[in-house]
Amino acid sequence: MSAEPLYIQIKQYIEQKIDQGHWPVGQRISTEMELTEQFSVSRMTVNKAIRDLVGDGKLERRPRLGTFVKKQSEKAESPLLDTRNIAKEVASRGKTYSCDVIKHLATKADQNIATKLGVMLGSSVYYSEILHKENDLPIQLECRWVNAKFAPDYYKQDFSKVTPNEYLTLNCPMTAVEHTVEAIICNDEIGQRLEMTTKEPCLLLHRRTWSDDRLISTALLYHPGSRYQLSSKVTL
Repeated sequence: MSAEPLYIQIKQYIEQKIDQGHWPVGQRISTEMELTEQFSVSRMTVNKAIRDLVGDGKLERRPRLGTFVKKQSEKAESPLLDTRNIAKEVASRGKTYSCDVIKHLATKADQNIATKLGVMLGSSVYYSEILHKENDLPIQLECRWVNAKFAPDYYKQDFSKVTPNEYLTLNCPMTAVEHTVEAIICNDEIGQRLEMTTKEPCLLLHRRTWSDDRLISTALLYHPGSRYQLSSKVTL
C-alpha cells in the first residue's frame, strides 16, 4: 500500500487517467461520490484532491454539471489565494524547474521593511533574491525578507536545492497570508532579469505570511505579464 496520504493517491489516479488519455480535455471525470466509493474514503478527502487539481489548472468545476479536464494554459499559473512551492508547480505542468540565487544575506531592517515585518528599525532580518525558471525561461523574481528571530536557520539554507517556500512551510507552518497584486512597468534591472520586452507589463504580488501570531516574512514577487498569470476560484 502506498505511504502517500489518501488525497495524494487520488490526485495521482486522476492525473494518470488524464495523462493516459482516458479523460481527455473537456471530459467530465468521475463524480466526488463515485470516487468516494471507489477509494473508500470520506468525501472531504476526495474534495481536497480535486480542489488541488483545480488550483493546479488541470481541472475545472462547472456548476451543476461536474468537474472537467481543463485545457492547459500556455502561461505559467499560480493560485492567488494559496501559497505553493513554485518548484512543484513547474513540475506539475511537466516542465523543468531551475533557479538562480542572486542574493542571500543577513541585513538590518530599514524603515520600510521594519514596518512590513512589524519589527524595530535595525532588527536582524534575512534577505533572499531568487530568479525562478521554467524550462530555463524566467517566470518569477522573488525578493523576500524574513524575520531572523522566528526563522534563525533561514540564512543557512541552500536555495539552489530547496525553495524559501518549502523551507518556511516546513519550519514555520503558515496560518495566514496577505496578498496584494498590481500591474507595473518594472525597472530595467528587473526587466532584464525576467527577460521581458520593453514596456511589457509586470505582475507584482506583495505577500506577507504569518505562523500563528508571528509575522514571518514579506515578499515581492515579480512576474512577466506575457508568460504568467494568477488565478483564484471561490465556491459560494
